Amino acid sequence: MRIVSVNVNGIRAASGKGMLEWLDEAKPDILCLQEVRAQDEDVLRILEGWHVLHDAATAKGRAGVAVASRMPSIGHRTDIGLKTFDTKGRWLEADFALDDDRVLTVISAYVHSGEAGTPKQEDKMRFLGSMLKRLPQVRATTDLAVVMGDLNVGHTERDIRNWKGNRRNAGFLPEERSHLDRILGPEGKLVTGVDGVRGKGQGWVDVGRAQSGDVDGPYTWWSQRGRAFDTDTGWRIDYQLATPALAATVTHYEVAKASAWDTRWSDHAPVVVDYAL
Repeated sequence: MRIVSVNVNGIRAASGKGMLEWLDEAKPDILCLQEVRAQDEDVLRILEGWHVLHDAATAKGRAGVAVASRMPSIGHRTDIGLKTFDTKGRWLEADFALDDDRVLTVISAYVHSGEAGTPKQEDKMRFLGSMLKRLPQVRATTDLAVVMGDLNVGHTERDIRNWKGNRRNAGFLPEERSHLDRILGPEGKLVTGVDGVRGKGQGWVDVGRAQSGDVDGPYTWWSQRGRAFDTDTGWRIDYQLATPALAATVTHYEVAKASAWDTRWSDHAPVVVDYAL
């Protein structure tokens, strides 16, 4: 089963720049999109022929997540548990029945970009905190689950080319990275995050890092400014985080970076993973 995740930076614009042609070649079974920035009618029109779940943001032209699949889902949810502010368009869980009667849960997530020292960062931290609470609940319902998307956090120094220059910027703040330390830490073991905060590890597997090893990147997002794409001065902020049972079935991982700057249909590259299901 091929599962693809990508921040499309607006599905209407992406579809006009080559996204649909890329999908025809990549042939995903499940497609998770972030920053859809469209209404239901637009998404259904562009993804004609797919089974589509879409959670649009409250404000038009903002955020938005979707899960498109070749098979229908058997259930879905959009509640991450936060009631203190609007989280629409940022969290979508979809369940799929497998041939062996097991259930696969796929989550398309779009974490806030944040801005250090502002209310935007406070919202981002509340959302990351809610992920920490929600993910164990997901694991309690199935051994096969994957949360994917634009998490807007570079976990380690390997995940950002210019990490030294971004230590005080949103996306690489210690308190953000610490959440991933716990999500990816050994299950049930006490984990000390890079910010010094301690908590129990949850045992999720970063498929990209597990498959690529201890190397720089591979990056998934590049600034539109300057020559960041050409020089591969990027960030790895798009992930597929799988339960151990699902991660054990991975047969292929790829960041589908475009061949050239002017052939991109998003400023993010798709994350492609094949699971032997």
